[in-house]
Amino acid sequence: MIGLGAIAGIALVELGMVLTPGPNMIYLVSRSIAQGRRAGMVSLAGVALGFLVYLLAVSAGIATVFALVPEIYLAIKLAGAGYLLWLAWKAVRPGGRSPFTTQELSPDGSRKLFLMGLLTCLLNPKVAILYISLLPQFVDPARGHVALQGLLLGLTQIAVGVAGNAFFIVTAGSVAGFFGRHPLWQRVQRYVMGTALAGFAVRIATERTGAAVALR
Repeated sequence: MIGLGAIAGIALVELGMVLTPGPNMIYLVSRSIAQGRRAGMVSLAGVALGFLVYLLAVSAGIATVFALVPEIYLAIKLAGAGYLLWLAWKAVRPGGRSPFTTQELSPDGSRKLFLMGLLTCLLNPKVAILYISLLPQFVDPARGHVALQGLLLGLTQIAVGVAGNAFFIVTAGSVAGFFGRHPLWQRVQRYVMGTALAGFAVRIATERTGAAVALR
């Protein structure tokens, strides 16, 4: 019913998005460094639920709403681009921090960690754009039940996203230690991250199709 090419395609897109620093990575890495891997994993559970909420919303036909009222989609797209530009400025501004910078954060309980992970995912413009405009492009009506295809593709995306973010959680401490010993590489990482986020913001704001949002 669903082609292996479509599954591989959405998996590669999600892998590319995971490797690009964004709100999810910044929150998960920061929390893991400050409070440990368990805290990062609890936060990741909230992020995973956020993915699922988006998937269910798309399956319920929210994409049709944006197709019928393109002004809503345009507003969300521009807001997302603005948010990414703000993150880019935070990365490159004087005194800006890398997400791998060791910092003191007040310990949060499991409930707050989970809810913050969920909120970070739900407010992540990259995730919203992925589900609203990119994932549907891998659905082929000729192969049968469209909603089921979307569900399977979405579950593939969630699996890749959770696995990729779990890798960053597990290795966050080691990466932070490396950057602590090599401040030059930390500055390079910040500028690369800021440039990437700014580039994605421009692409989101100027491109008309979902193919422009293969980012995170």
